[in-house]
Amino acid sequence: MKTQSWRMLTGLLIMAAVSAYCSKKGVVTPALSVSLSDIVFKATGDTAEVTVTSNVEWNISNPASSWLQLSKTGGNSSPASIHLTAAANTTGASRSAVLEVNAGNSQVRRINVTQASSLYPGYNISPQPADATGMGSTAVQLAAKFQLGWNIGNTLEAIGGETAWGNPLISESYIKAVKAQGFTAIRLPCSWDYYSDKTTAKIQDTWLNRVKQVVQYCVNNDMYVLLNIHWDGGWLENNINAQKKDSVNAKQQAFWEQIATAMRDFDEHLMFASANEPAADNADQVAVLASYHQTFVNAVRSTGGRNSYRVLVVQGPSTNIEKTYDLMNTLPTDPAKDRMMVEVHYYSPAQFCILMDGDASWGKMFYYWGTGHHSTIEPERNATWGEESDVNASMARMKTKYTDKQIPVIMGEYGTYRRGNTKYVPKDLATHNDAVDYWLTYVTKQAIANGLKPFYWDTGGALDRRNNTVLDKRSIDALLAGSK
Repeated sequence: MKTQSWRMLTGLLIMAAVSAYCSKKGVVTPALSVSLSDIVFKATGDTAEVTVTSNVEWNISNPASSWLQLSKTGGNSSPASIHLTAAANTTGASRSAVLEVNAGNSQVRRINVTQASSLYPGYNISPQPADATGMGSTAVQLAAKFQLGWNIGNTLEAIGGETAWGNPLISESYIKAVKAQGFTAIRLPCSWDYYSDKTTAKIQDTWLNRVKQVVQYCVNNDMYVLLNIHWDGGWLENNINAQKKDSVNAKQQAFWEQIATAMRDFDEHLMFASANEPAADNADQVAVLASYHQTFVNAVRSTGGRNSYRVLVVQGPSTNIEKTYDLMNTLPTDPAKDRMMVEVHYYSPAQFCILMDGDASWGKMFYYWGTGHHSTIEPERNATWGEESDVNASMARMKTKYTDKQIPVIMGEYGTYRRGNTKYVPKDLATHNDAVDYWLTYVTKQAIANGLKPFYWDTGGALDRRNNTVLDKRSIDALLAGSK
């Protein structure tokens, strides 16, 4: 028996018993029941049926009349069916209301109605049956197929166009040059919002085709590819809060339905990453971030085909190792078994890794790092934290929490850079350059030893993208030494 029918029958039996008792006493006691107390409407518009059973006259309030229509708002002692119609919710936020059914003698029954928001059209317009062709590897098996990764930074994610931040268009010859240096995977930071219609979230076909072309360059050369939604103006990264949750999830769904559909035919060489460096710092924000990751997984899987089995990557809070270890205690629900990885980044200590333009209130610039690589000429620029023992502890956290549990970890960005051509040049330049080499080798080695897959962040400083010549052989050699 259906739940609604059972509730209706139960209500009738109760009222019959009450009526029989009251008849003996010569009194009519109001009795009231409703077949549903909670209704969840689809964002795109929906309907529902509620049966009201009463032995006296009743009426129902509707505080949501602007978007919810009722076929009737009152009745007498006979059971009555009410048809509820919810309009599509395009407000950017979920909405709810409480309908109150009132009968005599303070008899009140409440019906809670809620509806999620749908800001944009659905873009999963051509779902396909699941296709496992070329998708045989689990996340662990796939991670074993690549060792050292390379970021093509400041290019596809550049706001204003692929060349807006000073780099040329990505060519297949450049991909071959990266591979020739000894790298086996490419991370493609990518912007999508800049190329979309702000009203419909429709991504330009020309941009989808361009990104697909670059992915094809990589796959043609047996390079594994991690494609993400990067900073992208901060629409996701800077809005991890309850106020923006609904609208961000709507855009996340719209974008990933389109990206996944466009890239669906690539085999397991292509992985998708939900975001970049989502700015979440506490448990409440991590809960919101979890909803963005779940939307990502749902959207990709819904498109079917090879996406039914594609390895997906979700980012820890701020892609910070310690925050990820402390706060990210669950991963999204995924219908595909063992096809998920976690992503963190590593630029520590920041004063050594980031080319700061002067000392900051939170810390002085470091030029020298690691055992045997401190300067006696400029000791005030020696690292005072974040050295080998801290690297070891951070990487061990990811091993304990994920890789030991057969969940691969992508270290999607990391690096430190030379100061020889910057405003602040180390006085002990030879020791500085040795320290950069040492950091790159040490961090790479420790990451790999703990099961992390490191992707060096490059924006054109190590390998010239115009003529594919090596600009910083020392850094590339140091990275490769760490990967051995």
